[in-house]
Order: sequence, then structure tokens, then C-alpha cells
Amino acid sequence: MCVKIVGILRKTNLKTNTPYTVLVIQGNAVVLQSKATSRSYVSARKTTIACALDDDLAKSLIGQTLPGSIEKVACTPFEVKLPTGKKVKISEKFQYFPEKEKAETVIG
Repeated sequence: MCVKIVGILRKTNLKTNTPYTVLVIQGNAVVLQSKATSRSYVSARKTTIACALDDDLAKSLIGQTLPGSIEKVACTPFEVKLPTGKKVKISEKFQYFPEKEKAETVIG
């Protein structure tokens, strides 16, 4: 499986106040069925991964693919307020997992 780099974002480390770049990655489109209406719709999993490249080089990666997949994983529960004003508790997030045989490990 592969994921596609679809954008970059600038974020700030809340502890050190240092800016950094993340790559926005997206998986393949999938057809899902609404629990509320039973109607089908198309969606794709999307997440971010940290990037140690400067913005220009990171932007040049948009459109390229990375080996791996985006999976749903458990996380510390938190609340999100929807545009309707309704509060929703979230306990899962999407996370990128590189292909095991292609991933590099850096020690140090």
C-alpha cells in the first residue's frame, strides 16, 4: 500500500515555541456507508507526519507517494465542538505506518 503527500503545514511546538513542518498525507479513497442515513459516500484517511526538511523541499514532495498505510488507532480521549455546537468525544486518530521492510531506524 502507498499513501500520497498532499500538502504541508507549519506547526509550533507548544513546549518550546519552535516552528516545524509536517507533511499532510492521504490514503486511497474508500466507499463508506453512513450510519445515520445508510447512504454511501467516498472518504479517504488523512494525517500528518513530522518533516525535517525546509519548506521548499517539503513542497516539492507534494504528489509523491510513500510506502505504508494510514490506520485508525486509540488515543487519549478529547472533546471537539462541531460547527452545530454539539460536542463530540474523540478516542481514535489516524496514524501513518511505514512498510516494515522499507522503514529506516535512526539511532542516536
